[in-house]
Amino acid sequence: MPKTTPSTGTRRTMTAAARAAAKRAERGHRVPAPEASVAGRTVLIEAPKNGWEDPPEPSLESFEEDAPAEDEGHPRGRRLLTAVLGTLLLAAVAATAGLGWQYWDGSRTASARTQALAAAQKAAPLVLSYDYRHLDKDFARARTHLTGGFRAEYGKTTKAVVGPTAKKYRAVVKATIAAPAAGTPAASVVSASPDKVVVLLFINQITESTQVSGARLDLNRVRMTMARTDGGWKVSGVDAL
Repeated sequence: MPKTTPSTGTRRTMTAAARAAAKRAERGHRVPAPEASVAGRTVLIEAPKNGWEDPPEPSLESFEEDAPAEDEGHPRGRRLLTAVLGTLLLAAVAATAGLGWQYWDGSRTASARTQALAAAQKAAPLVLSYDYRHLDKDFARARTHLTGGFRAEYGKTTKAVVGPTAKKYRAVVKATIAAPAAGTPAASVVSASPDKVVVLLFINQITESTQVSGARLDLNRVRMTMARTDGGWKVSGVDAL
């Protein structure tokens, strides 16, 4: 079979096709340009000699280092809760103690009112009465209901003034607590505390002596101060109103 020689047009066409294929292969294996890999890179910039005008923003690592470790159970939260509960407990204890003290003090005051009033009603007739025929006995009995400075003052007054005058004029003084309302003594508490009570009494005082004709009735108001002592409630002061 005779050998066929390709024509010039055919060679040119094949040559162009080969060149195009080579170019396509070259483009498929081309290495990316350096600029394509710039995105996503970290660029380090050295600080100026005089420092930054504004401090650099903290990094995530610095926050992680400064943050307290959240170990199991959150001990800081537990300590804070314990402190709060402790404060509330102390406040509750203090309030309870205060209420307890008020109740105890109020109970003592109420008891003082009753006891001191009864002691004043018993003491008043003895302290304000006397008979010239047995002055020493009367004054001694009255002193058992007195206390403090008033006891000493009473002793001096009865010895220096009341006793001699009573003997001279043969005076007999009898004091009773007025009872205008169905026999109820006219006596009441003016003020009270656990250890001191002030009582107001209305006293009928009948006096007989050589200086008066018959008996003379005096209606007096007396303020008597009562003090708590180891021996019970005693008179620590008497004022005529």
